[in-house]
Amino acid sequence: MIPREVLRQVRRIEIRTRHLVTDVFGGEYHSVFKGRGMEFSEVREYAPGDEIRTIDWNVTARLGHPYVKLFREERELTVILLVDQSASGAFGTRRRFKAELAAEVGALLALSAVQNNDRVGLVLFTDRVELTVPPAKGRRHVLRVVREILYHRPQGRGTDLRGALDHLSRTQKRRAVVFLLSDFFAQGYEQSLAVASRRHDVVAVRLRDTREEVLPSVGLVALRDLESDRPLLVDTSDRGVRRAFAERVAERERSFSAAVRRSRVDSVDLWTDRDVVVPLAGFFHQRMRRR
Repeated sequence: MIPREVLRQVRRIEIRTRHLVTDVFGGEYHSVFKGRGMEFSEVREYAPGDEIRTIDWNVTARLGHPYVKLFREERELTVILLVDQSASGAFGTRRRFKAELAAEVGALLALSAVQNNDRVGLVLFTDRVELTVPPAKGRRHVLRVVREILYHRPQGRGTDLRGALDHLSRTQKRRAVVFLLSDFFAQGYEQSLAVASRRHDVVAVRLRDTREEVLPSVGLVALRDLESDRPLLVDTSDRGVRRAFAERVAERERSFSAAVRRSRVDSVDLWTDRDVVVPLAGFFHQRMRRR
């Protein structure tokens, strides 16, 4: 039985994201994520000005005068939300947790897809693939997707980005738009990201929190690593500790930037303490200009 509070949260997310889809992102999504190409529609008689290469020679030979093929955009897409549910998603110092941010963004992207008659699928992962929801259409399906992101209780705690991407490459044979929602606190996923991006249109959506970027000087602090569950006692007033923390953050940033650049993957950063509208709108507009 799904708790009533989860259902209320799903409903709140739907109301908010539905407004954003209608007023802000609907047109951008349609422009940015095109269909698979052009599909045959019908034939008609040749008219002056028609491209010669569109002539249907079989029909022309059968009927004795020229006919041309007409095509239409094959609009339907498959959208896959590949969502990191490792224990670090339970972190958030202001406004919301990273897991809640993932649910809000997932709902926004899924509703945009459904409004454009696209199919939406879901893969939840930690250090293993936790749950797979096959792609389908419709509002009810989207609400199920959001509910699973919010309500699913993962068995694993760690992050295996490589395993999740390899699972995607094995199971999703049809080209898809893949939104990878994660904080990217992982290593060894670069090759798998490159392989997935050659088959699919992959967008890396990085979920971030300010306190994971800068360590303030507040004395001794008892911490716990969410993914390993290991307790830590950190002297944040020690300059060496803060310097080592900053170097590790910088190395993680360099590693992520190099991975998406080599894989030719688009990326967008979203923060737990900020609205998602501005960075997502900026991402859509930048991608439209590039196309």
